[in-house]
Amino acid sequence: MSDWIIYLIIILALLFISLVVTKLMKKDFHLEANKLLGYLGGKDNIVNAECNLSRFKVILKDVSIVDKEGITKLGAKGIVEIDNQLKIIFGKDAKQLKKYIDELL
Repeated sequence: MSDWIIYLIIILALLFISLVVTKLMKKDFHLEANKLLGYLGGKDNIVNAECNLSRFKVILKDVSIVDKEGITKLGAKGIVEIDNQLKIIFGKDAKQLKKYIDELL
């Protein structure tokens, strides 16, 4: 085989591997938003939801039914509870999660 065919095969193999890795690392925000909605006590428990940079702020009817451990396992870096609201730090994923939560509400 000539050298250019070998190089072409190597390049195609590397492209395939990079596509597979990218697909595996991509988060499924629809699934995560559904889980988050459940951890927050369902859509009937949510009064209002907002996003501010890395924080997802949600006002709830009943904070006592929230599964904070589940939210943390979902990737939250911190949760602050003030009265009937939670400020959840999700980092760069906060805006994307807010978008999908809005679709579910």
